[in-house]
Amino acid sequence: MKIRLIEPKDNLTVANIIRTCLTEYGGDHRSDTAWGDPGLEHFSDVYAPDGMAYWVAESDDGTVIAGVGIGPIGTDNDCELQKMYCLPDFRGTGIAGELLETALAFARKYYNRCYLETMENMFRAMKFYEKHGFSRTEETLGATGHNGCPVHYIIIFGSH
Repeated sequence: MKIRLIEPKDNLTVANIIRTCLTEYGGDHRSDTAWGDPGLEHFSDVYAPDGMAYWVAESDDGTVIAGVGIGPIGTDNDCELQKMYCLPDFRGTGIAGELLETALAFARKYYNRCYLETMENMFRAMKFYEKHGFSRTEETLGATGHNGCPVHYIIIFGSH
């Protein structure tokens, strides 16, 4: 498997991965999850500015199977881990951990803390984030617009 930055040819595939995963967990509504994000089908453009990036994971045959992004959250020196989704057949392979480490290495260069939101029924995701150093928090950072994701996590890197 291979991890690389998103390219325009990946945009619709990544949007479909996200929608597939959201449907699996009952998050297939437009208003309060990533499902309705206006840039969902244009991540190669959305994540182009400095301090932002989106990576995809490819299977050995070149099929995009997962993705994750880092973007500013509108608070001082904080970022958000965004749109981390992996197709069900590839969960447990280690690729999500590699994607997460890639994203966090990038985040450490620009930010002091990384925040994320997830849905309350995504138990495997919560365990995954905790395993990788995130702590659950009641704090809400920024205005993500994802009211359907009431579970919040944060990891602290240090100061810049």
